[in-house]
Amino acid sequence: MGDSLALGIDLGTGGVRVAVINQYRDLLYSDSTDYDRNLEYPDDWRNSCIQLIQAIPQELRSKLGALAVDGTSGTLVACDQHGEPLGKALPYNVACPEQLSQVRELVPAGTPAASASGSLVRALRLALLHTEPLLLRHQADWITGWLLKDWTLGEEGNNLRLGWSLTDQTWPESFDQQSWREALPEIRPSGSLLGTMDPAQASKLGLSEDILVIAGTTDANAAVLTADAADDEGITVLGSTLVLKRFTDQPLSDGAGTSTHRVGGRWLGGGASNSGGAVLRECFPGIDLNELSRQIDTDQESGLKLLPLIGKGERFPVDDPNLSPVMTPRPVSDALYLHGLLEGLTRIECQGWKRLTELGAPAPKRLVTLGGGARNPQWRRLRQRLIGIPIRSCYSPPAAGVARLALTALQQQHEDLPVPGEN
Repeated sequence: MGDSLALGIDLGTGGVRVAVINQYRDLLYSDSTDYDRNLEYPDDWRNSCIQLIQAIPQELRSKLGALAVDGTSGTLVACDQHGEPLGKALPYNVACPEQLSQVRELVPAGTPAASASGSLVRALRLALLHTEPLLLRHQADWITGWLLKDWTLGEEGNNLRLGWSLTDQTWPESFDQQSWREALPEIRPSGSLLGTMDPAQASKLGLSEDILVIAGTTDANAAVLTADAADDEGITVLGSTLVLKRFTDQPLSDGAGTSTHRVGGRWLGGGASNSGGAVLRECFPGIDLNELSRQIDTDQESGLKLLPLIGKGERFPVDDPNLSPVMTPRPVSDALYLHGLLEGLTRIECQGWKRLTELGAPAPKRLVTLGGGARNPQWRRLRQRLIGIPIRSCYSPPAAGVARLALTALQQQHEDLPVPGEN
């Protein structure tokens, strides 16, 4: 088993990425593909996984001993007892304010599930749309169920915004009388062994029949695992959405739009904005943003006061389903407009770090940045000037982070494997 490898599957907003690592956490292989349509279609999630796994070189695929999956936190699908979707999924950035009054009767204010952008509001909407017996599964849990051919289980971090309590290790008592209570998964900790992949599924994908399926985490947490952040560093993920994360000694105080996860035995608190790189792609379709960014003087202010949201509604650093974006005025110069948008994103990041500090997270002395935006040096210099602390970039993909969870579980199953960092 000494040459066994681990596979990470990262389900993002726009597509899927896979990564293969060895027992020393070296990245051996990575590939990605976009969804055929968009995040609303579970078939696209599944088809992307099939395509990418089957494309892994056979010499690597044959040595895979375990895998784990991460997904967008809050994207929820209703399916039947056999895992077949009953309709489109509701993505994480779809707010359901009409369900908010019922949510407030079920969970305390300030908890991750209490938000108009949490999973619970989407679960209530899906329960209204589909009256037949159903299962409610987040993106990563649905793909994990497909691999196991068993949709019974769910990973704890992906279900915090649905109401799962990490401290109490239970669903709220208020759920017990709800008609959809049986639709919720049995929760397992991140990094725990869920089972062995379904043999027929393994054969179809060209994998070993004894490959282990490990409980993963959210996409943002997977990104954090790749960063190897020091205790005094905060983590910013500049992907389709803007995500802030911070390791803490204890859970953060309850705050709308924020959540505290347990990853690798450590508390990880943070929040995710609806803003991010998706706004930039929408504003500059087909334009090379790296080239456009070179025209920005990062030592100067743009003079614009923009609030770059992808649409109406925000979840962090403020939880407001009615907050409207401010995308005008748009100057003639695309470079100036991009300058203003990057400043707006950075102001959201500043407010986010302030909010996490108010909730009990230590103020970071440095930041490590991941995601596509980490590759933009002008944005990094602009952020350093406005936030006022050093920033470094990490380019390892989130799929490699969730692969680490699979590797650790595999090493625990086979103690003869060397564990990096142990004497």
